[in-house]
Amino acid sequence: MASGDRLLLLDTASLYFRAFFGVPDSVKAPDGTPVNAVRGLMDFISRLVGEYDPTHLACCWDDDWRPQWRVDLIPSYKAHRVVREVPGPRPDVEEVPDPLQAQVPVIREVLAAYGIPVVGHPEMEADDVIGTLATGAGMPVDIVTGDRDLFQLVDDETAVRVLYVARGVSKHERVDNAWVRAKYGVPAAHYADLATLRGDASDGLPGVAGVGDKTAATLINRFGGVDAIVAAAADPDSDMGPGPRGKIKAAVDYLDVAPEVVAVRRDLDLGSPDLTRPRTPADHDAVVALDERWGLGSSAVRLVEALSGSH
Repeated sequence: MASGDRLLLLDTASLYFRAFFGVPDSVKAPDGTPVNAVRGLMDFISRLVGEYDPTHLACCWDDDWRPQWRVDLIPSYKAHRVVREVPGPRPDVEEVPDPLQAQVPVIREVLAAYGIPVVGHPEMEADDVIGTLATGAGMPVDIVTGDRDLFQLVDDETAVRVLYVARGVSKHERVDNAWVRAKYGVPAAHYADLATLRGDASDGLPGVAGVGDKTAATLINRFGGVDAIVAAAADPDSDMGPGPRGKIKAAVDYLDVAPEVVAVRRDLDLGSPDLTRPRTPADHDAVVALDERWGLGSSAVRLVEALSGSH
């Protein structure tokens, strides 16, 4: 890789959900169809490309937002987001507002017209695609997400950081190891252990009853990762207090499977996608047609300028 290379990985669904809820639904196409998520995502990409000037870029995709292999391990995983179960091999249907659902195919068309790479993997979430692309990228990596789960990928040694957009893309925070340690009391390499112990209601992960961030951090700093903590709880000679010991022992079945659910995969076979940032649209005619049909206006212009570097 050339010096100066930088990879920008977008947690696409995290961003288009944020765009949908953050951009007024009065933003419509000429036929009255809402395009707030489409235009909002385009503007987010323009802003991020303009600020960080990546040489490489990918929109990472949830080919399966609730993989069955994770549900098999923890049945409650994302269960509260399911609006209906779908029999057969197709994934469950996620609760997505209809006006957003209608915009997702348009988003895919826009990304294709501009030549922005979209990368997914069957039976995997975007997080797992991001983990795989970020690992061994051979260049600095910025991961754009509103999802704390991806803090586990932060690695100062390999220049992987998270651009955390929980407070908005314009107010995003640059998450490195020091940020994670200051916020949670553990290094980023142990964030997945902390998330396993604490649980995460937004993902349907129960965690260990009675163990929050502070107790989890204390246990991690004293004993190590989840396996070491479970071993210490089972060892009568360890210096684990009776309170935490009882809580860990009571949750041993959960702790036996949860680390695999929480861990972002880093070993997917994604082939060899070309993630080179497009400097000009892949299909100029398609860009024009999409602009005319959906009224993309200034969002279309900004994205062309940002990708070309002429912003």
